Amino acid sequence: MAACPAIPPAEGFLRGVVDFIDCQAQSVGAEGYRALAAPGSTLSLVLLGFLTLFVALFGYRMLLGHVPAVRDGVLALVKIGIVLALATSWAAYRTLVYDVALHGPAEIASEIGAPAALPGAGGGLVARLDQADRAMLRLAELGPGEPVAAGATTPAAEPGQPPLPTAAARQAQGWDRLALDGARALFLTGTIGALAAVRLAAGLMLALGPFFIAFLLFEGTRGLFEGWLRVLGGAALGALGTAIVLGVELAMLEPWLAYLIALREARVPITGVPVELFVVALVFALALLATLIAAARVAYGLRLPAAWREAPAAAAAALRGEPVRIGGAVREPAPATAERSRAASVADAVAATQRRETAPAAPGGLAMAGAGGHVPRHLPVRDVAPPPPPRLGQSFRRRTRGRVSASSGRRDRAS
Repeated sequence: MAACPAIPPAEGFLRGVVDFIDCQAQSVGAEGYRALAAPGSTLSLVLLGFLTLFVALFGYRMLLGHVPAVRDGVLALVKIGIVLALATSWAAYRTLVYDVALHGPAEIASEIGAPAALPGAGGGLVARLDQADRAMLRLAELGPGEPVAAGATTPAAEPGQPPLPTAAARQAQGWDRLALDGARALFLTGTIGALAAVRLAAGLMLALGPFFIAFLLFEGTRGLFEGWLRVLGGAALGALGTAIVLGVELAMLEPWLAYLIALREARVPITGVPVELFVVALVFALALLATLIAAARVAYGLRLPAAWREAPAAAAAALRGEPVRIGGAVREPAPATAERSRAASVADAVAATQRRETAPAAPGGLAMAGAGGHVPRHLPVRDVAPPPPPRLGQSFRRRTRGRVSASSGRRDRAS
């Protein structure tokens, strides 16, 4: 990429500075990425080491007996694919990250500002800002004019000369000139400062993209990758908000400055108006600062999916036999008999129920505990076959002798 030209003297100051900053941001983002992602660079060696370590740790987990689930394996492959695609391929990185961060905010601002008829929404925002700056410069050259209110002038010292302004009028005129210069200084500071902050921050983060993308592989370094995404997203949101705020400012300043210049060219004084212009420029400078802070706060809330952060911790907890927390829910580790089939478990349960029902009474006259006939835990349970049922007709024993009372027996012995 060719070097960015210096501020052209034919163009305005604001447009030249903003174009130069924008060119430098794009050059830093693109050329910095190519330098870091080139084969043989320091970053390529670090990335190769990270990938080797990641695969080695995954293999050691399998050697220790922790077989990864399908979800963990797919997640590991996805992370490796993302890192390789974004850290080594400029085509993929430019489409997914570079163009979104640098050119996406302008496209969204045009879609938002066009229905609202904001100046610069269809393109040429920097040119419109430069025209507003030239209008403020022209107004400062014309000055606020001399006051014509009653009591604001004194009689001329010589006949035929215009009346002289009083000391208070001269002081008010000095304050007006100072307010005009201050309004232009605030306008330039707020506009160039906001645009430079978001563009240079985005360019720096884009240049360091491959370095932070490699941190996605490990749990301990994933926070750095999230921080990189937050800064990049905050710069993009800040650029979008800055474009909208500057469009609103232009919608207010352009017709107002044109009207004030027309008054001054007609030699109509605008006493007090420069202070109002200064206040407007100050308010919009503060609005730009608040927009950047709001964009940073919104981007700070960015978080990766919980599964990406908890998968390594869950694997370590499973190896230690501790409860696994995934997505806020606690999942107990599987028991040692988890490999058995469900049919075998059901068969064992049925067999245990049959043994409890057919177990004999405990020795020593102790009956089975409980109404359901469950065997107490301290008594052994044996697999004893149940007794055969009685034969047909023998379940009721008939009486073969007559019933004799005790008194009749004593009478027979006495006789």
